[in-house]
Amino acid sequence: MTRINEAVMRVSQPGADLPELAAYQDEPPQMASGSVGKTGYLRMMFAVSGQRSVLKQVDRRVPFLVQRALYWDEMMPHMPCVFVISTSGCVLQGDRLAMDIHVAAQACGHVTTQSATKIHAMENNYAAQMQTITLDEDSYLEVIPEQVIPHCGSRFISDTRITLHPTATLIYAEILMSGRKHHDADRGFRFDVYSSHICASSHVGNPLFTERYVLEPGKQPLNTPAVMGPFDVFGNVILLTPACHHQRIIDRITPLYDEAAGLACGVSRLPNECGLIFKALGKESPQVKAAIRLFWRIAREEILGITLPAPFIWR
Repeated sequence: MTRINEAVMRVSQPGADLPELAAYQDEPPQMASGSVGKTGYLRMMFAVSGQRSVLKQVDRRVPFLVQRALYWDEMMPHMPCVFVISTSGCVLQGDRLAMDIHVAAQACGHVTTQSATKIHAMENNYAAQMQTITLDEDSYLEVIPEQVIPHCGSRFISDTRITLHPTATLIYAEILMSGRKHHDADRGFRFDVYSSHICASSHVGNPLFTERYVLEPGKQPLNTPAVMGPFDVFGNVILLTPACHHQRIIDRITPLYDEAAGLACGVSRLPNECGLIFKALGKESPQVKAAIRLFWRIAREEILGITLPAPFIWR
């Protein structure tokens, strides 16, 4: 219970002092922010048991739900795969969500979501998410959720903090769409605020990198050159892995800008030789997902010597 309370307190803080959320501190009249049912907590721990890794611990509070680990990856049959499910179906004003993932030494895991994460329109306050990811020695984790869809008038802040051992590997992906693209009433980038902060440090506390971006389409349109341009979907993949793998992965990625095909992508190095960052822009989500999947496959092959299985036809 102490860990839950600490997580709830942390996730209540990120938006309190940020200038981009200063105008959205009012409380929803229906139900106060962070109240029961609006404070989600999920903690998962992956560990080795016998010849495979298992989901050893799960601790949750609604609206988060995790049922059981599955072993659907034919190329890594020893890796537990977990769907993170939201019983509320979407993210609403005043929601405070905290997720904690710990991968023990030599263990592995795959975490995804059951569908796109929809951030609904908001009249009051904002929604906040805090993620804490810890990887021990020689561990391996894939966090590959479905896309985030911020609806018109939504405000959302995400804070992700990563701690990992130098021998560990993390593949962390996110996809952001331009609202409900094919819904004429609120299509395009019409959310109020989307604020993202991701940072990583070593297991002894040395900072590795920080990435932060604040999107406010009402103040600065996103469909401009050097931002989104003609594209509607943004994909971001952070790969933290030992430096010996970096160049081989870079050599297999060809930078691309093809407006006619609706895709632009490329890879760069992160500071302190901690890993790589891959970004993709597309006009539709399947194009960005395909680009991310290619990078994911190359990373797996170069780091583990194992490829990806064929994608599910229903994903």
